[in-house]
Amino acid sequence: MAKVSKNARVAQRAANVGTGRDFVKVIKSIKDPVSGKYTYKELMIHKDKVKEFFADKK
Repeated sequence: MAKVSKNARVAQRAANVGTGRDFVKVIKSIKDPVSGKYTYKELMIHKDKVKEFFADKK
């Protein structure tokens, strides 16, 4: 059984920066002021932008 050093695994993670693992699926419910019905806004965004997405009132 081969072992992989911790440094090799860290380097491998650094090589994968910017891949799909940095993105998350977010869903926000938005209420229509006229009819009172809810619609859902669904996006794939970078995990660093999640707070900005939910802070946006649109």
